[in-house]
Amino acid sequence: MDPSKKIVKFFAQFKTHAIKKGRTFLKAGDTPRGVYFIKKGYARIYSVSSGGKELTLVIYQPGEFFPVVWTFTSKPSIYYYEALSDLEISIAPRLQFVKFTKENPDVYEEVLRGIIERFQNALKRMQYLTFGNVRSRIASVFLIYAERFGVKKVEGEIQLPVPFTHSDIANIVGVARETVSIEIKKFLDGGIIGHTGRFFIIKNKRRLAAEASQL
Repeated sequence: MDPSKKIVKFFAQFKTHAIKKGRTFLKAGDTPRGVYFIKKGYARIYSVSSGGKELTLVIYQPGEFFPVVWTFTSKPSIYYYEALSDLEISIAPRLQFVKFTKENPDVYEEVLRGIIERFQNALKRMQYLTFGNVRSRIASVFLIYAERFGVKKVEGEIQLPVPFTHSDIANIVGVARETVSIEIKKFLDGGIIGHTGRFFIIKNKRRLAAEASQL
């Protein structure tokens, strides 16, 4: 059986919990109830500065689990977890999940692959946040998440399945919401991105990549 299907089957034995969009369901210092597995929806990890400013670090999608560090080391989480959309999750006992990964080397490799992928994305975001201007940093957000979990549409367009708000993007980039709104309008007017309902669409990935590379 495909290792990703094994993971789904493992978590299927546990009760499904519903979490409403916008709820912070795990806070820094909390002891998690177990290993959280997303069946439906999206969640984000974020940190909060001493001044109360939020910065989104990772976005999790269906088929992924967290908190990763606590799962394998039992060290308490130092971040906050919020539902970006309505969530359906399963929660497995930590030791039972760790035992499962040890007994299934292919599952362990799949877990490791996912961790490495998110680490690479984090490094890429760090590069853009450090060296890029505001416009390139916002472009990089759309580009990274289009590549990570975008849904391909007709004529090469890519839809982001997460209902991002301007505030969400501001928390990812680390700038004011008003600044994000100004730059997004430029991307919309330029035909680089579009939107349908609450979802953004990448209309021209090549131009978006060019904007993101302006470091």
